Amino acid sequence: MKKIKLLWMAMLTLMLPALQSCDDNDGYSLGDIAVDWATVRVVGGDTYSLNADRWGTLWPAATAIPFYKPIDGQRVITYFNPLYDNYEGYDHAVKVEHNYNVLTKQVEDLTAENESEFGNDPVWVNKDMMWIGGGYLNVIFRQNLPVKEKHLVSLVRDMRATVAEGEDDGYIHLELRYKTYDDVTARQANGAVSFNLNSLDLTGKKGIKVKLNSVKDGETEVVFNLKGQSMPEEAKQVTLSDEVQIK
Repeated sequence: MKKIKLLWMAMLTLMLPALQSCDDNDGYSLGDIAVDWATVRVVGGDTYSLNADRWGTLWPAATAIPFYKPIDGQRVITYFNPLYDNYEGYDHAVKVEHNYNVLTKQVEDLTAENESEFGNDPVWVNKDMMWIGGGYLNVIFRQNLPVKEKHLVSLVRDMRATVAEGEDDGYIHLELRYKTYDDVTARQANGAVSFNLNSLDLTGKKGIKVKLNSVKDGETEVVFNLKGQSMPEEAKQVTLSDEVQIK
């Protein structure tokens, strides 16, 4: 099974001679490898920058993946070597070592007509693998791999729900929906998805509440406040697989 960590170790081994020969002008060396979740911003053609959740704006001044095809708005887990600070309007100039594309989706409307399309199968996820970063709800989950049918993962807003006067709790209520199409095996792997929250009017809101059907906890609700969000430590230790089949 291909996994990010194995891929990264192989890449690092190949790059080691080059790493040892570079200067250290800003307190960095090419052995200083950072990892962050980021959003791709296409500048033109195959030229792009990265808006990283923790590191800020990154300019790929060098790359180990010259054939990477950027898609504007694509979420990635980026592995990079910081080279310079405050570089031509960007927070950092970096050498990109690897970009792992994360499935990137919008919040969708759930109605009486389309509810069955989203399904509500139990999903292997818990609150320690969900957080808001970069304007996205980021989710790491475990999938029972399918034989052939990609599973559908969605973040929806129930348009049928109404809030009685005086009952507004200050949160936008969403649901994480999962559909297996009855195609599952016993083999498991970790995957990730990022949901763009820019379609939500969060003005004056405390945050969002996400209801989900958890394999472990059953029907549960996770609260995300807009302030003080950071990537959970548990999520930083997870190895993601490219065998995951989701859409």
